[in-house]
Amino acid sequence: MTDDSTGRIEINDLSIAYGVNGRRVEAVRRFTLTTTPGEFVALLGPSGCGKTTVLNAVAGFVQPNNGTVVVDGEPVQGPGADRGMVFQQPSLFPWKTVLGNVEFGLKMRGIKKTLRTSRAHAYLSLVGLTGFEDAYPAELSGGMQQRVGIARTLVNRPRVMLMDEPFGALDAQTRLAMQELLLDVWREVRTTVIFVTHDIDEALFLADRVVVMTARPGEIRDVVTVKLARPRAAEVIATAEFMALKARVFAQVREESARVLPGRRR
Repeated sequence: MTDDSTGRIEINDLSIAYGVNGRRVEAVRRFTLTTTPGEFVALLGPSGCGKTTVLNAVAGFVQPNNGTVVVDGEPVQGPGADRGMVFQQPSLFPWKTVLGNVEFGLKMRGIKKTLRTSRAHAYLSLVGLTGFEDAYPAELSGGMQQRVGIARTLVNRPRVMLMDEPFGALDAQTRLAMQELLLDVWREVRTTVIFVTHDIDEALFLADRVVVMTARPGEIRDVVTVKLARPRAAEVIATAEFMALKARVFAQVREESARVLPGRRR
């Protein structure tokens, strides 16, 4: 549904610092990464390592102190419809129906009702919510609400989808089901995805590449190419190849976590 020639992200020498209680805190340092159109990249690392800060820089929510973020040759100056964001909490409008929530972005862009309704129905079908168009968010489970959030993002046909721990609040079974659904949807739309997570299994199951970040200030410690065959089913997590990748990444994340948690064995 998207143009498979778009969605190239170039992050070059990105550094971001914040002022906190009168002192300067360096969140991200010299972060450089290029994605190819349609690639699924996961950012992984210890809590507070700057994963979300990198995501927010690509979204245009924060401006770098140094470095650049470029999407399809255009420098990121602020938020834009070419980059869709999915948060951990869906943040749906409680007074709008499922259909109204998904249509909202199109309505704000002046898309005619017949077209926006048709497109909203198509994306709700893609995430398995046909028949729930007239429901309200409070009537849905957490997983269903997140599916509405994904449809609401994708209906705008972004070049890039940015996902900030979108399944972190779900129970284990629902989370796995959502991961499998996301892979099915991504295979259909082929938009570029940057996915922030602290879960090693989730990162390896979903991504083409996993970027392991250091403890703050967040730099790239390793980029792990995941050569597990696609399409992927949950059974892949029990294979020797998956376990070998997990052992490699686990050792790195554990070492970085030990740098910020006093008393941890190194």
